Order: sequence, then C-alpha cells, then structure tokens
Amino acid sequence: MNKLMSFVELVKFEHTIFALPFAYLGAILACGGIPSLYYWIWITLAMVGARTAGMALNRLIDRYIDAKNPRTQMRALPKGLIPLRQAWLLVCGSFILLLFSAYKLNPLCLILSPFAVAMLVIYSYLKRWTWLSHLGLGLVLACAPIGGWMAIQERLDIIPLLLGLGVLFWVTGFDIIYGTQDVDFDRQSGLYSIPQSFGIAHALITSRFFHIFTIVALLMIGVLDNLGLYYWFGVITTTILLVYEHRLVSPTDLSRVNQAFFTINGWISVGLFGFTVADVVW
Repeated sequence: MNKLMSFVELVKFEHTIFALPFAYLGAILACGGIPSLYYWIWITLAMVGARTAGMALNRLIDRYIDAKNPRTQMRALPKGLIPLRQAWLLVCGSFILLLFSAYKLNPLCLILSPFAVAMLVIYSYLKRWTWLSHLGLGLVLACAPIGGWMAIQERLDIIPLLLGLGVLFWVTGFDIIYGTQDVDFDRQSGLYSIPQSFGIAHALITSRFFHIFTIVALLMIGVLDNLGLYYWFGVITTTILLVYEHRLVSPTDLSRVNQAFFTINGWISVGLFGFTVADVVW
C-alpha cells in the first residue's frame, strides 16, 4: 500500500481533474452529444497514458532539483521511495498506452501522437531555459480538448482550437500563481518563471490577463457553436470562480496559493464540463 501511494503521489493522480474533463468536453462538442463507450474508453486511456508519462517524466527529470527545494524534497523520488528503474518503466509503459490508444481511435490521432510525446518531454526542461515555461504547460494541457475532438471528427476546426486556447490561457494563468511559491528557490537555482523574472506583483497581474483571455475564448465558443443556457451558466460560474481565485492571493499574502491552484481550478474544470454536458444533452 505504501508503494502504491508513492506512485499515486509521483504522478499526482488528483491533477487528472485539470485535463480529463476537457478531453471529454472536446469529444462531446465534436459529436453534439454523448460519444459511444468505445470512444470514452480509448480517450480515457490515451489521457491516462499521456498524464502519467508526462508527470512521472517531469519528476524524474527534476528529481535533483526537487531534492534541494524545501517544498518538494519530501516527494517520492527525492526520498528514494520509488526505484528509478520502476519510474522509467512507468514512463515507457504510459507512452506505449498513449500510442496504442491513439491507434485505436483513428489514423490522425496516431500520426499526431508522437508530437504529444515530444511536447511532454520538452516541457520538463523549459524552466531551465525560459520564463515561458508556464505557456509550455498550458500548451500541453490544451492538447486534451483538441485531441478529444479529433478522436471523434478526425479533423481540426475552430471550436476545438478555441477550446484549446481557453485551456492554454487558463492553465498558464494558474501555473503562474503556483510558481509564486518558488521565487526565492528559482533565483538561487538559476531556474526561470514569470514570478522569478518579473516579480510576484507583475506575475499576478499577468495571470489575470491570461484568465481574461480564457473567458473570451469560452464566450466565442458559445456564440460560434450556438450553445444554450446551461453552457452560459457554466461560463458565468467559471468567471466568478476565476475572480475568486485571484482574490485569494496577493503579493503580500500567498498563504492560500494551494487553495487557489487546486480547489478552485478543480471546480472550474468539473463545473464547466457538467454545464456543457447538460446543455448538449438537454
């Protein structure tokens, strides 16, 4: 049980709530209803493979950095709770699951899946090179709704692109907030982030602008896809939650960063998904 919990901590299983609902959302909007069980299964497995591989790989690549950071030095790999060989096997197995699931969905998903793998690998190194690393994470998670759409339609369209942009801006915004916790450590270690490069106050302002762009993208989706009342309730709820998220943190009080990062954004993901499903179905 202890080993199992170490693996759960390694891949941050609870963070699946940020991406999986949007992958389903892309599929639901693509077919204008509820996809068949076949698509649910293979979209889910593709997402599980991508998330598990990406998170485990990030922890493997960052294990020496995490061991020096007081906030992360109790994680499974720095503490030696998981052998490196087992962690690498988990990464390889998860990438195989992603590729096989893409194969089972359609040829376009299979062709594009190596690009997803490349993005997951590159993201883990971005904070060593540039403060745009937040956008790298946003781009990775933006693939979830686009992939969900293409699993059904086998083509790209304006709606999944807008949904992907909405996710990109949303994730970038809340990752900037999360990054405020490590400003001092990043400066000492030569790592890059928007809070480290421009200061916490400017970083929080930048995060707000990204979240404004998220709302604009959601508004455009509702208009272009002719969505109804339930969807608009979802957009209004998302807007309220984002405003509340930014009220939880300030340059002088970062004590509620984790609440802003996980709790509020979890509600946003599940809430928008639920409202949109209600709109499409009913």
